[in-house]
Amino acid sequence: MQFKKIDELKPGMRLARPIYNKNGVLLFERDSKITAPGIANISNFGLIGLFILEPAEPCPPMSPEDVEFERFQTVNVFSLMDEVEKILTQGKSVKTQIIVSNIIKNYGHLENKINFNQNLRSEEDAKFKHALNVAILAAMMCNKLNLKVEERLDVVTAALMRGNVPEEVIEKMFSSTPNVKRYIFQARTIEDGAERGAMEGNVKLMDGGKILAVANTFDNMTAMSYGSEPESEVATIKYLLSKQDFFPKNVVMALVDSINVLVPGVCVELNTGAKALVLNENRSDLFRPMVLSFNGNEIIDLSNRNAYGEIEIVDIMKTMDNRHVIDSDALKQFGFGG
Repeated sequence: MQFKKIDELKPGMRLARPIYNKNGVLLFERDSKITAPGIANISNFGLIGLFILEPAEPCPPMSPEDVEFERFQTVNVFSLMDEVEKILTQGKSVKTQIIVSNIIKNYGHLENKINFNQNLRSEEDAKFKHALNVAILAAMMCNKLNLKVEERLDVVTAALMRGNVPEEVIEKMFSSTPNVKRYIFQARTIEDGAERGAMEGNVKLMDGGKILAVANTFDNMTAMSYGSEPESEVATIKYLLSKQDFFPKNVVMALVDSINVLVPGVCVELNTGAKALVLNENRSDLFRPMVLSFNGNEIIDLSNRNAYGEIEIVDIMKTMDNRHVIDSDALKQFGFGG
């Protein structure tokens, strides 16, 4: 799989990702070959490029949930862009509550984890995709932490508005829900403190501010962008856990409990220099799953610290689009990954 800039696209190339319009209608299916007119249409979307499959490369698997996640992102990014424009030009909110409700309805009540796949961002839509991703992550984390309904609404609203709408406008529009602005302020205080190594002031931090800070930092560090290499989910979570004075462990673990990271099929690098395949997730200790080392086909249960206490996962071996390709059904046939 390769990333190709728009001006590098050629007819006959196969798409690795589906492409939707602003209404969620599928325009280009995965594994379909693009045509000259198709390239012209894609150029009008403002994308900086696409992921293209190699000539002999099979199309990587995507579950129905993965496909729906990408469709949901596309539709709601356009909705958020339109809403922010109305807020800035007309000074009023029209669909903010609808967008917030859709996010909580779809991702704020999940019992299972999701594959949080990052998308490339254009200069025009980067801040909106970031805001939507933070809002989705925050909704899932609020659910894991059992926050009250009104707190969840305020956290997701704060995620969508932060960086898109001036704070004086936010204060005026959401005067009846002052926690929206408080969460934004507190998240910034936490993030600035983590960078400096010391928290400024004596602020009593609320759960909503902590959630927003963790979600915002995670998406910023793992975001796909042309010209810069994102951090892996493993490296990002290690960073968050290394700064528990700013990002409390229970909040970071709410994130870990919401997204798939070291699950069956993920390839990793060990501190021994070996490469390995995750066979079974360790739900009680994320970084110590059962793996199959490619050096000698040795099964290593990292949860057994007596035998393998010195072996650690350094990072993920990832494909260009941060998605890991493996036949999960094959793993289950051999008793792993169930």
